[in-house]
Amino acid sequence: MVLPFFALSQINVEGLNDDDKAKIKALQERNAAASDTIWKFGGSAGLNFSQAYFSNWASGGQNSVSGTAFGSAFAKYAKGRHSWDNSIDLAYGMLAQGDNDPIKTDDKIDLNSKYGFQLKNPDWYYSALLNFRSQFAPGYEIVDGVETGQSISDFLAPAYTILSLGMDYKPNDNFSALISPLTSKITIVTIDRLATDYGLEEGENTRFEVGAFVKLTYQKDVFENVNLLTRIDLFSNYANNPENIDINWETLISMKVNSWLSASISTQIIYDDDIMIITQAEQRGPDDEILVVEERGPRTQFKEVFSLGLSVNF
Repeated sequence: MVLPFFALSQINVEGLNDDDKAKIKALQERNAAASDTIWKFGGSAGLNFSQAYFSNWASGGQNSVSGTAFGSAFAKYAKGRHSWDNSIDLAYGMLAQGDNDPIKTDDKIDLNSKYGFQLKNPDWYYSALLNFRSQFAPGYEIVDGVETGQSISDFLAPAYTILSLGMDYKPNDNFSALISPLTSKITIVTIDRLATDYGLEEGENTRFEVGAFVKLTYQKDVFENVNLLTRIDLFSNYANNPENIDINWETLISMKVNSWLSASISTQIIYDDDIMIITQAEQRGPDDEILVVEERGPRTQFKEVFSLGLSVNF
């Protein structure tokens, strides 16, 4: 489209009739609009792997094999004052230790889609966001390296969908602050026995909340081949304990060793007072004996993962 547009831009229209002038002007406008449309695509995928083997090892140890597959992709559209950013992050990992059955170490589905319309101030956008989070497979409580009991999570148990309308502040390519006074949060739990563990009433499979939402995102190459990404989601339910803010804070530091080898460290902090976590605590019984009891309530959840393996960008 560049050469025809360049050629048309050089035409002397003085000697043409009005119909020809109108056709040339329309074609120039159409080509200019096309040249203002930008799609950007990219992503990465890889496999992290670790293995340990011991034989007659005096200081002890346990054989183990672990692996995590991950992938992320994005598609970004921009035309004039319109923008549309889409991304998906996936991960799944397993660990086998000794003679124990393999257990899950990582499981993630995170889909984002955000539309923006730029205001006269180029740093501000009217914005609409759709976010979906869940996991692929069942998760279990781990006791002494072994999965025990019934599953405590599964695909769509739970799943979270957020739809928000608000303003997005983007002063540069590194930082974004989406502020939404009107947000709906839908919690989905397709397994009935898990409903009350994720804030639903017994017998319900979905919970609908309306509140305020803030999403802060920062990404930058802090050193050569070292990228920092941190993002935090904050949600307050207008109708139920608005002072108890749901938090989901993720940080990822990615290091590219060469075209195939990469390393990363990621952390995630979650707090949601609708999620009931079972923990064990010691208490003294009536005869002063020590009893181990289960306590059920909201807790701060924390996850840290260090990875070294093969990756490819596309």
